[in-house]
Amino acid sequence: MGALAIRDRFIVGFAGTSVPAELARFVRSGAAAGAVIFARNIESTAQVVELTRELRALWPADGPAPLLAVDQEGGLVQRLKPPRCPEFTPLPPMREAARLGPDGLRRLGAQAGRELAAAGFNLDFAPVLDVDTNPANPIIGSRAFAATPEGVIAGALAFAAGLEDAGVLPCGKHFPGHGDTDVDSHLALPVLRHDRARLEAVELAPFAAAVAAGMPLMMTAHIVYAALDAELPATLSPRVVPELLRGALGFDGAVVSDDLEMKAIAGRFGAEDVARGVLAADVDLLLVCHEVALAEELAAALAHATTPRAEARACARVAALRRRARDHAAVTAGWT
Repeated sequence: MGALAIRDRFIVGFAGTSVPAELARFVRSGAAAGAVIFARNIESTAQVVELTRELRALWPADGPAPLLAVDQEGGLVQRLKPPRCPEFTPLPPMREAARLGPDGLRRLGAQAGRELAAAGFNLDFAPVLDVDTNPANPIIGSRAFAATPEGVIAGALAFAAGLEDAGVLPCGKHFPGHGDTDVDSHLALPVLRHDRARLEAVELAPFAAAVAAGMPLMMTAHIVYAALDAELPATLSPRVVPELLRGALGFDGAVVSDDLEMKAIAGRFGAEDVARGVLAADVDLLLVCHEVALAEELAAALAHATTPRAEARACARVAALRRRARDHAAVTAGWT
């Protein structure tokens, strides 16, 4: 079959503190739904406001807002913070913030959301829905709200509600649970060997609650869940998202991959394998956090691998998400 045009399937990162030519070219190709900002893109709050305006201008002014995203979880994973951005309130790690209780966490989420919106962002890759059950976990730890599913549900959903109160979309991560791994998926491919009963009782419970609460976006984990698929990580598995998140839990929103440049994926799978995998896994948005060139390569591979039906389904979910996103970067007059 001939290649299809890939529309609105990527969220991309880039180098520098202004829009590079390769990113502008990729957005003009029609494949991008948005962009993600990291510490390397940030000099000051005023510069970030100008950058989000510049990014917004890459998409048609009369169309839906692009997804302008950032990781603003709190603690170590907080891109906008003093000293470079003194206007932003430092957020504690969510393990500590959980002491505020649900009402306090909702207020904290709303405060974070108002600050993000004032800088032009409409998507926060938070909250973490992972349950912190493994003290040896090198990547989650204090990012999790609690060591029990009940604690995670109470804390994460309150923080997410606060973000939405302020007009910023939340994203639940990392499906179906990264809390009990002892390997960092940035560096290698973790394997979780719990049986299905344990997964349902612990790892999956916060995601089920988030689905019921209307979470608009879920992020996959680059982890092999042996009880579900002994070979492929969730991001590329035909069983994890389609059968579990969409089938058993009934999620009909958009699904975004974790960064496809992480070694758990990039160190094991080529572009064609990734393209076929995300299609089989029913992943709608592909996150590429550093190299626009990789996004271009994956877009070409996806165009050759997809079908009209799969492309239409994914694009419909992405379009619904973008319709729900507020256009803060188009209306902000600067930091307020």
